[in-house]
This record gives sequence, C-alpha cells and structure tokens, in this order.
Amino acid sequence: MINVIGLGYIGLPTALMMASHGVEVVGTDYNASLVATLNAGHTTFKEEGLDELFAEAAAAGIRFTTEYQVCGTYIVSVPTPYDKVDKKIDPSYVVSACRTVLGVAPQGAVLVIESTVSPNTIDRFVRPLLTEAGRQDVSLVHAPERIIPGNMVHELVHNNRTIGADDPEVGERVADLYASFCRGEIAITDIRTAEMTKVVENTFRAVNIAFANELAKVCRVGGMDVYEVIRIANKHPRVNILQPGPGVGGHCIPVDPWFLVGDYPETANFIRLALQTNFSMPEYVLRRAHEAMAERGIADPSRVGVYGLAYKEDVDDVRESPTLQLLGAQAEHLCGAPMRVYDPWVEADVVPNQVHSMSEFLDGLEMVIVMVGHSEIKGRPELFGDRILIDPRNVMGDGANVYKL
Repeated sequence: MINVIGLGYIGLPTALMMASHGVEVVGTDYNASLVATLNAGHTTFKEEGLDELFAEAAAAGIRFTTEYQVCGTYIVSVPTPYDKVDKKIDPSYVVSACRTVLGVAPQGAVLVIESTVSPNTIDRFVRPLLTEAGRQDVSLVHAPERIIPGNMVHELVHNNRTIGADDPEVGERVADLYASFCRGEIAITDIRTAEMTKVVENTFRAVNIAFANELAKVCRVGGMDVYEVIRIANKHPRVNILQPGPGVGGHCIPVDPWFLVGDYPETANFIRLALQTNFSMPEYVLRRAHEAMAERGIADPSRVGVYGLAYKEDVDDVRESPTLQLLGAQAEHLCGAPMRVYDPWVEADVVPNQVHSMSEFLDGLEMVIVMVGHSEIKGRPELFGDRILIDPRNVMGDGANVYKL
C-alpha cells in the first residue's frame, strides 16, 4: 500500500494515477473538508481529464483520510513556499509531514518526497528527523514532480521522471512504482542531484521568460514590435525566444528559482535579476494601461476591468497569479478603487469586485486588461465590443483598440 501525503495540485493527481494503474493507495490530507469532498466523489479543482481519472481510481478502491497509514511506502507532496525576505525555502510543511510519517512507519519503510525542494533540503531538514526519531531503518528518496496545471494527466504519464536515492536498489524499487503509469524515461541518481535538477529546470524557464520580458521593454523604448522581432529571430536554427507576458504565476517558476538565490546569495546574481524582471511585469502592465487611459481620455479607474484571475489559460489555479500582483500594485500606488475582475474558470471569490459573468463584467467598462488568454476569448476581440484592450498576452490579434506590451 502507498500512502500519499498532501492531496493538492500534485498529490491528488499522483494518487489517482497510481490507484488507476493497480496500486493500492490511501490519500491523506490534514484538511478535513477537502477529504470529505473527495470521499463524496468530487474533485477539488478543475483539470482536464481529472474527473475521469478520479472515477477510475474510485473504482479501483482509492481511499481518502486525514490519518497517516501504516504501510511500506509514503509519498509526501506538500507545499514548499519560500520566505519572501531572505528567499530561502520554508521546509516546515515537509518537515511536519515527514515527522508524522516517522511516527507510524513500519521498519524498512520508504519515504519519498515529491515536493520541490532546494538542494540539500533533505540533508539539512529531513535526514536529521530520522536520527531524532531513531529511524535509520527508513529509506529516503526524492522524486520531484514534473507536471503543469492544464495538462497534468497527460504529463504524469508521458513526462520523464527523476528518482534520487541513497541506495540505488531502493531507487530501482521506487522507479518500478512510478513505472506502473509513467511511460517516460526514469533516471536514477543521488538525492542532491535530484533536488538540483528540478530547481534548475524551473530556473531555466524563468530566465528565458525574463529575457523575453526584458526584450519587450527594450523594444517598446526603441519603438519596435517585439513580437515581430521574436518571430524573425526565431527563424535562426539555434534561437528559440519565448513570448513576453504580464508576469509569471503558478507554484513552480516564480517560486523555485528563489531557492537558489536564497541558498547561494553571493553567486546566483543572474537568476536574481531574471526573477526581478519577471516580478516587475504586472506593474509594467498597469503603467501601460495608465498610458492608454491618458491617451484615450479615460479618467475613472472604475471604467477599467481585468479579465483573467488564474495564473495561466484554462485552469482555476490562482497561485502567484500576475493579476493578483497587478491588483496589489494598484492598491500600493493608490490608483483608484479596485478594478472589476472576471475569470470564467475561477468560481470562488478571491478578490474584491470579482464578478461571475461576462455580461456583468463588461457592463459600463471602457477598457479591459486581458491578463489571461483563456480559450473562450483567444483571437476573439469582438467579445469585448468596442472597448479598449490591453493585451500583454498577445492573444487578441491586431486592431486600433488593442494595446500590446
């Protein structure tokens, strides 16, 4: 039996995938309300294919509880935030989960940490727990997740995986467990290398996004079309510039690279600058909107709305959302009352002035800042009538009323 600890955006799909492929799984989460929802037969967030996967796992006998189980293998998939002052990882959720596991785990159990952590986190914060509890019989493994909201079910099956283990034989056993559903290559290495590779993967993405974002700023000052520049530059066989945007959200790309900055503050200077560039983009979009307001004679901020609250298209995940950052910048600079916000994917009330229909959202607006390119509006500026559109995602096409980065 496998006990998956933490049933959020990563733990739940992992538990469901294993259960649907013949593994006996019990999912555990401290949130009793979340567990009750799952036991009632409902998923807790929107994701393509997740409801179908849930049904398969339920038919296979998956169970959900707030209690940790006595079993041979534990998979810890809990949040790993960072301290926004010193940029270091906050391992408290991982430590708490692992400490509880060690209190119930039988002799010879395997403790797999899926949560993304900075290099040496397991050595510094988890391994001492084994000594503290007198549990040197428990094997440690790091198997960092590699999936993205919006395509989780597909990527769980098809993406490559990394298994970091002290004992290669234990690593092989854990690799066999993931191979029950994973068709990608499964690399086995040591724990610190596994920790580093996951953080490096997300840092690579963050740095490349930052280059595109800074390029957008340079082209605007220079009076050039950044999208045309990127389109032509990418015709070079060894160039692949990403698209600029209004910021970076989610729990991976805007968070994990800070682990390296926090742990290596004297050497991770380039990474720090890239992250600061990405973090600056929501406020940059806000300034762009103010410029357009002045140009079009819009004086009342209540006539401006924000479409999109999720951090990316076609998901309901608002973690580190650029829209939340933009609204925070508006409040910090006292730029009028909070703007009206609408996102068809986000049903919960997250911010003031959030509405839940397009008609209510558009009523009385003269300008819309399109922060998320959900499928329902991509390439369809007519849905917004003759309103002025601020389009930092470059999803609305060209037009006299469209302002891009």
